[in-house]
Amino acid sequence: MKLVNEVFKRSKYNPLITHHDMPYLCQAVFNPGAAMIEGETILLLRVEDLEGKSHLTVARSKDGVTDWRIESEPLMSPAQEAGPYEEYGCEDPRITYLEDLDQWVIAYTAYSAFGSGVALATTKDFLTAGRSGLVLAPNNKDAAIFPRKIKDRYWMLHRPSAGDIQHIWLNQSTDLTHWGKPWCVIMERAGPMWDGVKVGAGTVPIETPEGWLILYHGVKQFAYAFTYRVGAALLDLEDPRRLIARLPYWVLGPHAHYEVTGALPNVVFPCGHTQVGDEIRVYYGAADSCVCLATAHISELLELLRKYRT
Repeated sequence: MKLVNEVFKRSKYNPLITHHDMPYLCQAVFNPGAAMIEGETILLLRVEDLEGKSHLTVARSKDGVTDWRIESEPLMSPAQEAGPYEEYGCEDPRITYLEDLDQWVIAYTAYSAFGSGVALATTKDFLTAGRSGLVLAPNNKDAAIFPRKIKDRYWMLHRPSAGDIQHIWLNQSTDLTHWGKPWCVIMERAGPMWDGVKVGAGTVPIETPEGWLILYHGVKQFAYAFTYRVGAALLDLEDPRRLIARLPYWVLGPHAHYEVTGALPNVVFPCGHTQVGDEIRVYYGAADSCVCLATAHISELLELLRKYRT
């Protein structure tokens, strides 16, 4: 019998990429952003070096599953005169194509002694990238930009930290530089809930006829450890500040051996997705150690969400 929280199906090729597959020495590879260009899948890998800092490296595959061609040099790294706000690394990219700009925008976490802030960069070819720098000051992370303007404005999910309170917020911008009008859209639910400790954006929002499909990570705290799982919600298409539906249960959680053991056990952490018709391919980091893939049907996720519309 299929359980309700088994919406996503893991790839039989998991883990897709580990540190053994990298063309240079590193500690781990995980939490990739994803894009599809002319039928080819591109992953922007978060790679942790042997010093402990993270950088972003491009991997390409014709089928999005096997035969990954991984660049021997990072696309973005702290060593590229990135400034003091990226001294410790570039982390957890989400990639959005904006048709009006004809380029990809990379939202990522810039990590330094100042804390974790939200930074943006742009690229047309994933061969070079131009940094825009910090757009949201620390402590803030888990940013993902919507794939089109809504009411002549760009919108971005992000997760500021206010001590132990960590909800998902929205910001608006007319130029991708100045962001304002914050709005809390998905709250951590506290208590024993699977997403009770903190929540954060997962992949870039997915436009559907019924609303913006949001995949997010939720965290539950056990005695001395955290467990990261994936949930789903739906926001209004023309007013994403309005939460339409939210599943009370998770749809992907750590069970496979590569998810429950690693640098940070019991973690599935999605940052990227591609879409082919009704199928969504979600690329995620497992246990902060490797890159994995799980697939689901958008129609099935929407059917589940209909039962919990507000």
